[in-house]
Amino acid sequence: MSNQSADAVFDALGEPVRRRILELLRDGPTPVGRLADRLPVGRPAVSKHLRVLSDAGLIEHRSAGTRNLYALAPDGMAIAQQWLVRTWDTVLAAYAAEIKRSSP
Repeated sequence: MSNQSADAVFDALGEPVRRRILELLRDGPTPVGRLADRLPVGRPAVSKHLRVLSDAGLIEHRSAGTRNLYALAPDGMAIAQQWLVRTWDTVLAAYAAEIKRSSP
């Protein structure tokens, strides 16, 4: 895996505009201008959000002529998924132990 950290991923996901950007990118690679047209913030703010998402490993970009296209990173959500699975497994194990302990 990349240098991605769960903290960076969850910090990036904690902002509603960034989550919306990820939703918009599900449709495929998209230029900044098209993202900005569909968001309640201006293009400079969109660029800053894209930088945070990119630094967290959630998106990637490539140049196509004079345009920068942004897309979901193939394994971008993997670290979040792994963290959630580990946490959920711990919770389920604690629940199962408590049920076993309190059963007559």
